[in-house]
Amino acid sequence: MSYTPRLKKDYKDNATKTIMDTHSLSNIMEVPKLKKIVISKGVGAAVSDKKLIEHAVEELTSISGQKAIATKSKKDVASFKLRKGMPIGAKVTLRGNIMYEFLDRLITAALPRVREFQGVKNSGFDGRGNYTLGVTEQIIFPEIDIDKISNISGMDITFVTSTNDDNLAKSLLKELGLPFKKN
Repeated sequence: MSYTPRLKKDYKDNATKTIMDTHSLSNIMEVPKLKKIVISKGVGAAVSDKKLIEHAVEELTSISGQKAIATKSKKDVASFKLRKGMPIGAKVTLRGNIMYEFLDRLITAALPRVREFQGVKNSGFDGRGNYTLGVTEQIIFPEIDIDKISNISGMDITFVTSTNDDNLAKSLLKELGLPFKKN
C-alpha cells in the first residue's frame, strides 16, 4: 500500500462532499482541485551579491522539500543596475504528494508561529481562482535554523486551483484547513 498525505485523504473523503453540498454542484468533477503551489522569493540585493541567490535557493529547498531554482531577470533596468539574464530571485513549484505535505506543514507548524496571527487575508484572490499569501519572515518554518540565516526575508506562496471562481477556490482552501480571517 502506498503512502497518501493526510490532507489529500481528507480532501477526497470529506472536502469534496462538503463543497458539493454548499455550492450545490451536481457532479463530483465540478469540485475544484489544488493543482500546484508555487513558492517564490525575490532577492533585490542579489544584483551586488551573488551568494544571496544561493542562500535563497537553499532556504526554499529546505522549506519545500524539493529543489528550488533561481529566477532570472527578463529585461534590463538601468536604474537598478540590472541586466537581462541576471539571477534576481528563487522559486519552487510543488505538485502531488509533496504539495499536500507542504500545505500540511504550512497550516499546522508554520502559520501558528506567526506573531499575533489571526488568520490569512481574504483579499489574496486574483479573480481566476488562485490565492497568493505573503509571508514576511522565513523563520516561521521549522526547517530554517535561526542561527544560520544572515537576513530575514519574506516570500510569496501561490495556491493554483482548477476553478476560475474565487468563492469555490476559497471554499476549497478553507476545507483544506487554511485559516481565513473572520470578518
